[in-house]
Amino acid sequence: MGIANRWKLPDLGLGVGLRTVHFAHVLEKRPRVDWFEILSENFMATGGRPMWILDQVAERYPIVMHGVSLGIGGTDPLDRAYLRELKELARRCKAVWLGDHVCWTGVAGRNNHDLLPLPYTEESLAHVVRRIREVQDFLERPLVLENPSTYLGFAESTLSEWEFIARMAEESDCALLLDVNNVYVSSRNHGFDPYEYLAAVPWERVVQIHLAGHTDHGTHCIDTHMGNVIDPVWKLYADAMRRAGPRATLLEWDQEIPEFEVVHAEVLKAARFRATLEVRA
Repeated sequence: MGIANRWKLPDLGLGVGLRTVHFAHVLEKRPRVDWFEILSENFMATGGRPMWILDQVAERYPIVMHGVSLGIGGTDPLDRAYLRELKELARRCKAVWLGDHVCWTGVAGRNNHDLLPLPYTEESLAHVVRRIREVQDFLERPLVLENPSTYLGFAESTLSEWEFIARMAEESDCALLLDVNNVYVSSRNHGFDPYEYLAAVPWERVVQIHLAGHTDHGTHCIDTHMGNVIDPVWKLYADAMRRAGPRATLLEWDQEIPEFEVVHAEVLKAARFRATLEVRA
């Protein structure tokens, strides 16, 4: 049931992010988790204990790599040394896929350590598409790019975010990671209909979905990756499942991280939507 992704990449099931505070639990308890996602930069240009732990985890679980420093929308030349390290890490941990965000992260060689928004224009689109193709040629695999959470927009934008991302994916032949929490956060901040966003997603290119908590300040929301997933985000996830069928789903929890069982239990709530799809099939 649903729409197969263009590359026939597997539905990995329900996973969580591999975080330092849970290293000991994962190694000792070997929890019944379908897969783990790693933050790529935490394991690049390093060795010792972090890599030893990743090697142990990768022997037992599928691994997906998710980065924050590629800067696919930036104007600096692509960092070939970074790409070489990324490719080597993917080889070492046998990553099922790897990706980053639709954003830029710095300028003139300086990393801002934030995921900065793009202007949604034809010029920006052409620039990003060229860079994605170059990265994919280097990595020899599709790049899986995530829709951002944004707080400000550009007055010069001529495309909606969903139009930009759909065209970007088609014209570059990349894959997508749909973060439904980001869709909700951005919809609150910019006043668009999140279901209109989902209706425009090219689902044959979506290989992964993110869930997360956020912080609601009333006038705006911040994507803090903290706390439980709220009901409106679960409803968006249910709509995504109806449109696409099962997709590898991951819970992000990166601030005030609780015990592993709490994080795992939160993503397991997604199983009820999969069960609904199976009954309908």
